[in-house]
Amino acid sequence: MDCSFIIPAYNEENFIAQTIKALKSGIPENLHSSEIEIVVVDNKSTDQTSFVAKNAGANVIFESNRKISRARNAGADKATGQFLFFIDADTLIPPETLQIAYQALVSGEAYGGGASIQFDDHQGKVFLGIWIPAFWNWISRTFGLAAGSFIFCRREEFLQTGGFPESLYAGEEIGFVQRLKKLKRTSKSKFLVIKNPPVITSSRKLKWHTSWQIVLHMILLFSFPFAVRFKKLCGFWYKRPHT
Repeated sequence: MDCSFIIPAYNEENFIAQTIKALKSGIPENLHSSEIEIVVVDNKSTDQTSFVAKNAGANVIFESNRKISRARNAGADKATGQFLFFIDADTLIPPETLQIAYQALVSGEAYGGGASIQFDDHQGKVFLGIWIPAFWNWISRTFGLAAGSFIFCRREEFLQTGGFPESLYAGEEIGFVQRLKKLKRTSKSKFLVIKNPPVITSSRKLKWHTSWQIVLHMILLFSFPFAVRFKKLCGFWYKRPHT
């Protein structure tokens, strides 16, 4: 395999098919379908996620440890591609963004990277739905960080880093990127954050949580970063209040 697309999924029957369809339609023209694989990691779903993903053409594996970092690593362990792309189940990757990422890896311009993000709807919350993502995108491009919705790298370096830190229940993408950049600190290639087109991710958490709940989560993380090591403090990522 040339490319492996790894999608951790928990109760994503309403999103997973669209995510896989967008991936398939965006595969670079110089890649044959036999050179790619889509691995969906069912992270203890209680709905039809696995059934929908299989019907959409993905290989489905199961990970019973309900932890995003563990699900990502489990997918990478089963993947066979030399290039790994980690994509959230509620995120659509524009074809041009995928092409830029793939060419950057093939050419050696980048050893890994991510992309700017954009919500599919701001849900009437302009500050949280527009300004906060814009602020994150500035941080991402300025400091070379990637959101978990879209991260790419070479398999060889992924294995050398040890993958996503499984001590974390959230923010594992930041931990992984830091590991990767430390590994490649003397490299002439770079960590590439693609500015445009941004990946489109679901705004459902803006519906599930009130503005105050979201702000309090943000304050907790800024004042107590070690909170991401405790599942009880990471309910923002693990609880589905309206499902």
